[in-house]
Amino acid sequence: MFDKKRVNRLRWACRRGMLELDVLFMPFVEDAFNDLDEQQQLTFERLLTCDDPDLYAWFMGHQKCDDAQLRDMIKFILNRVKV
Repeated sequence: MFDKKRVNRLRWACRRGMLELDVLFMPFVEDAFNDLDEQQQLTFERLLTCDDPDLYAWFMGHQKCDDAQLRDMIKFILNRVKV
């Protein structure tokens, strides 16, 4: 389970160099992260280690992420944003 310190690090990691990513990640970590199961939380943490240009391309649909877990997390985040 993620302790408060680890969640705070995730919040900091959600602050990206691109506004398009900030508006996806910041609300997600605040509103949805605690509802994820442990595996999903680990996947989200791993997603945040990816480079901004890759993240942008994946989230905007310009490229397909090769990692199935990351791809599923991207879809999950995008679906939450659409709601």
